Amino acid sequence: MWAEPIYKRVVLKLSGEALAGELGYGIEQDMLNFVAGEVQDLRDLGVDVLIVVGGGNIWRGIAGSKKGMDRATADYMGMLATVMNSLALQNALEHIGIDTRVQSAIEMRQIAEPYIRRKAIRHLEKGRVVIFAAGTGNPYFSTDTTAALRAAELEADAILMAKKVDGVYSADPKVDPKAKKFDTLEFMDIIEKELGVMDSTAASLCKDNKIPIVLFNINTKGNIRRAILGENVGTVVGGDIHD
Repeated sequence: MWAEPIYKRVVLKLSGEALAGELGYGIEQDMLNFVAGEVQDLRDLGVDVLIVVGGGNIWRGIAGSKKGMDRATADYMGMLATVMNSLALQNALEHIGIDTRVQSAIEMRQIAEPYIRRKAIRHLEKGRVVIFAAGTGNPYFSTDTTAALRAAELEADAILMAKKVDGVYSADPKVDPKAKKFDTLEFMDIIEKELGVMDSTAASLCKDNKIPIVLFNINTKGNIRRAILGENVGTVVGGDIHD
């Protein structure tokens, strides 16, 4: 008997850094192809997939503001970086036959649809993957907050946070050899202890709407599939995957 996914609709939150692969910056095609294959595993299980991509591999708004740039301008530049990543990921997904739509919170009709909730739901009903670009369309809000907002709006069962680390630790394991990895956490833990899972706005949105978060290492092949089947592949926030 085949294992059944414990989540039927998910938001996959990809950091921009994850798409940089071994390059450390920009977009690595091999990594795009790898991620597309992992998404294909979810579609094969019949899971509805929504994707939010960060832009840190190209530009980080907060870094620009720290160097003296106007914060709103720096954040808008970061939103444009997420559009570039979204289009690259769409191309990789469609190369392997996955029908995909990019919806942008900033209107740019030549390359993406404007974000419309009911249209996104219709795409899911037709079996398409939907990628959300340009964050919320507002400065001062991270793509983590975008993931939480879209998950709530579109009634996703969970947010899968694909990172370059294998879970949440009490400290940086590269610096502190005694750092403890958490299998499960509550939302208040990540807010009060500032564990760096996501920003407080995103965490509060997830807490209020009871949306669990599964944080795992994207670089390990099959981790997305294992996460969706309820295996312990990282850290679960706000819910026990073994319940």
